[in-house]
Amino acid sequence: MATIPNRLSDDGSAELPVARSYARTAVAAALTDFRSGLLLWRLWVRLGWNDILQRYQRSVLGPFWLTISTAIMVIALGILYAELFKAPIHDFLPYLCVGLLVWNMLASFLTEGGMLFTGSESYIKQIRLPYSVYVYRSSWSKLVIFAHNFVIYFGVLIYFQIWPGVTALLAIPALMIVILNGALANLCIGIISARFRDVPQVINSFVQIVLFITPIFWKPELLKNHPYIADFNPFYHLVEIVRAPLLGNLPSSGTCLAVVIITIVNLTVTGAFFTRFRSRISYWV
Repeated sequence: MATIPNRLSDDGSAELPVARSYARTAVAAALTDFRSGLLLWRLWVRLGWNDILQRYQRSVLGPFWLTISTAIMVIALGILYAELFKAPIHDFLPYLCVGLLVWNMLASFLTEGGMLFTGSESYIKQIRLPYSVYVYRSSWSKLVIFAHNFVIYFGVLIYFQIWPGVTALLAIPALMIVILNGALANLCIGIISARFRDVPQVINSFVQIVLFITPIFWKPELLKNHPYIADFNPFYHLVEIVRAPLLGNLPSSGTCLAVVIITIVNLTVTGAFFTRFRSRISYWV
């Protein structure tokens, strides 16, 4: 009769091949999930667009209501903070405009991450789809809203007669990196929130605090004796890597290095979470 060698041992070392095999299977399943979800792009594009339509159902202007409110906020706060900080309005208002646009997108990834899977409970329990579909769906809808709001930036450029030049094209790959980090954070928060339902409230409070300690309404040059508040703030670097090119400047080497480190850490942590807990999501929701 055939036997399985090293099935049991006193020190438990015989279980290592089984554990390694399970780990490889989990990693392969996670990678397959992302690849399969990407191939279903027609589905998540339609679902993401439908989310936007549902949010502004029976509204005359639709998502442009958010654009209008953001434009009013940019103008009002730009005038106020430019006066408070004694900064030229033609320099400060474009800075505030771009920073606020990028921040709003980043914040939406965090605050809406708690509903990533719990908000799709009916889909998860009735249809077998790759979990990455919900991540792509969420990221797509946020990109569409960002595109709607981006018309404010063009309005600011025209009003102040600013031309950032070809440097602005660097904002495109930078934006893709920011969306990647936002999607990873969205997935990680979604997994944790599916298990612990109090997490979204904690995230919302956290985002409100981070908004005021991130150079959005003020410039890091004001931190004369405490520059580390901005230097060690990951959200500042994620905003700045898009904001700098759109204002005609190159991102600093420190910002580029910080974004690379943030992305690597984000990929590692979220990848480990998704690989480890992917099979439990359907039971938690």
